[in-house]
Amino acid sequence: MSHAPPERNAVWPPDWLAGLPQAACLVDPVDLTVRAANAAAARLHAQPMAALVGLPVVQLAATPEDQLFWLEAADPAALTSGMSLHTDSLVMQPGGRSVAVERRIAPVLTAEGGPAWLLSWIDREAEQRLAAEVGRLAGELGATLASSRDAILVTDLDGRVRGLNAACAALWDLPEGAAELDGWDDAQLLDHLGERLADPLGYADQLHTRQQALGQATPGSADARCAVDRIACADGRIFERRLMPQYGHGRPVGWIQVWHDLSPALAQEARLQLASQVFDASLDALLVLDAHHRVIAANPAAAALTGQPRPALLGRSPGWLLDGPAGPIEALLARVAPGRPWRGELQLQALDGIVPVQAHLIAHAIQDDADAGACIVVLRDLRERVAQQRQLRELAETDGLTGLPNRIRLEQQIQATIERQRLGAAGGGGFALLMVGLERLDRINDSLGHGCGDQVLVEMARRVGAQVRGADTLGRLAGDSFVLMLDGADAAQAEAVGRRLLQVIAEPLTLGQVKLSGLSLTIKASAGVALFPADGVSADTLLRNADSAMQAARLQQGGELRFYQPAMNRDLLARLQLDQAMRLGLAAGQFRLQYQPQVDLRDGRILGAEALCRWTDPQRGPVSPAQFIGVAEETGFIAELGDWVLHEAVAQAARWHRAGRALPVSVNVSALQFRDAGFVAGVARALAEAHLPPGLLELELTESLLLDEVDAHLQQLQALADLGVRLAIDDFGTGYSSLRYLKRLPIHRLKIDREFIRNLPDDTSDRAITHTIVQLAQALGLDVIAEGVETDAQHRALCELGCASFQGFLVAGALTVPDFEALLDPPQRKLA
Repeated sequence: MSHAPPERNAVWPPDWLAGLPQAACLVDPVDLTVRAANAAAARLHAQPMAALVGLPVVQLAATPEDQLFWLEAADPAALTSGMSLHTDSLVMQPGGRSVAVERRIAPVLTAEGGPAWLLSWIDREAEQRLAAEVGRLAGELGATLASSRDAILVTDLDGRVRGLNAACAALWDLPEGAAELDGWDDAQLLDHLGERLADPLGYADQLHTRQQALGQATPGSADARCAVDRIACADGRIFERRLMPQYGHGRPVGWIQVWHDLSPALAQEARLQLASQVFDASLDALLVLDAHHRVIAANPAAAALTGQPRPALLGRSPGWLLDGPAGPIEALLARVAPGRPWRGELQLQALDGIVPVQAHLIAHAIQDDADAGACIVVLRDLRERVAQQRQLRELAETDGLTGLPNRIRLEQQIQATIERQRLGAAGGGGFALLMVGLERLDRINDSLGHGCGDQVLVEMARRVGAQVRGADTLGRLAGDSFVLMLDGADAAQAEAVGRRLLQVIAEPLTLGQVKLSGLSLTIKASAGVALFPADGVSADTLLRNADSAMQAARLQQGGELRFYQPAMNRDLLARLQLDQAMRLGLAAGQFRLQYQPQVDLRDGRILGAEALCRWTDPQRGPVSPAQFIGVAEETGFIAELGDWVLHEAVAQAARWHRAGRALPVSVNVSALQFRDAGFVAGVARALAEAHLPPGLLELELTESLLLDEVDAHLQQLQALADLGVRLAIDDFGTGYSSLRYLKRLPIHRLKIDREFIRNLPDDTSDRAITHTIVQLAQALGLDVIAEGVETDAQHRALCELGCASFQGFLVAGALTVPDFEALLDPPQRKLA
């Protein structure tokens, strides 16, 4: 607040207020109310003049400073004290809007000679708007200069720096702001730029030369406006420098230097040159189309693919060359837009014929919207790929070993025949599907190697193929199975062909056909027949049913032919369900081992035990071994189950051994388990883990397994014997025995099959066979034990025949471990 002497003007009548340009009012010094106001005051306060008159002036006080003044003005002595106020303030309008003003308050004398306060306002908002606009423009100009990507430097005529922008400071590593460069001239600036320029001296010479040329040019002429040259930086960048004189009042006052980075443009030019080289060198045919889909550029590959010279392609639509999948190529081009390319296969009409091509249609814009619809057409020759696909399809649908159709092509051809039958094109009559499966092929692979097994498959494919008519289809499924589709054949014809094939397959393999180191092989096969439409109306169903019939034939020990019956699938499903239940049951701990005592015939002492596998399924209850063992052998689960039995039996024998009972345990070994290359190592591992002496483990193998492929199995048997494990021939006498091979095997014991014990002592033939086996064992130094002894009469007969030991229900069946151990405690049972 400022105080000044009161103005002693001539008396102002209140009606003079109307002539004042500024808003004003008279305030009564006693009650401080508005006594009069002019129209400008009414407009400023956005109220009628009548509303202002009589209003307490404090209500017009918008700032604390005004309010304080009027509080002091209430003192009658204030008018004569010289108190006044002249500052910037605010006027508050109805609605809350504020107006910036210059406000004056001073004492005056009225016409009547009495004192009053004169309150006036000058609207400063327009001035502030103008100042703000000037500031805004200056800010925008500064921001534009600061944001320019070009480096800008302003100097006076002597080279002293007057200004620069951020881009210039960043380019030449200068401080931002001319104040920090105060006193710098051309020489100092050149010293600073020296390390950043590829040729500092050349830079200085060029600058001096350009300045001289501009200085000598006629003011206002084109030569006096700008000089342009190029500057190379040490980092490899190239800048275009523009040197322009700065004029003031028609004469030069300084210099403006602008550096524009040409590196991106030069790089773009290099990229365009590279793109041109790539365009010409591309192996794909490239056609560039304008907005009217006329060819404006074509590369050499396009000329080579079409057989047309490049000039012949220009100016033409590609419609005469290309056919789309759904009509003319123009329809495809019309759908192509930026971000929506089209890719697919087309047919190209080349001079040398139709060429399949992979096409990629891409929209492009060279300059502006006038290019809308322009496209790039990329064409790739698919002839080689089509040939490769045809070859791959041939490989995918052909058995690589025999050259016959595989399952994929078989199903396609069977389904095609079904469709022809439905349409009556094949004359009706149906057809037969014959599936032939070779037996023992896995044994040949295991014992003689897969190479020998492959030779067998090739020879069998040749034999079967020689029996096929031209209208029939022969193929090979995975593994050991062949499929023959007999077009138009009925059941009788299918059976005749099937039995002929079984005979052909069973003919011995000669050494000229398969090199087997002097061995001769005879292969058996099983066959299954499914008829269309009786046994199925789809390729998958017919193949599945033919396979079911073949599996049923295999259960007859091979060499048989069976026709499909619906019950076969039910039986197969039941076997598959049983197999799955067994696998889950083994993991869930549903299997247990029980032990049948092996007893001395003379004194009844328990000599050992045979481990027997038992299974209790939660849904099925106890499942007979006769029911699940065969399925386990058929599905291959017997190997996993047998391994579990071996480890469990060895662990139990070890527990008895640690308890002071050296009790040998016998374990049955399946053919699949024995043929496993890791079987011997698995036995050794089980013995080592349980710390069981090898002599307390006996492995029982069937006679047919041991005497079949003796040479191949002898090494495996000898390895087991070398471990110290005892070996026994189970069910001896039921197979085809060969004494020549028997004496070579490292066997410790023969087990007489229960078939020869059941009718003792009455059946003279069984008695003679049993006696012969006992004498044979004694002659070869082998132990002998009889199975299935159930009566005292059988026991006495075996004693008379010299048999040393037995097992059977006469003593006990399969027992749990506690029940078995109860038999071990004395007194032991004595048998007469």
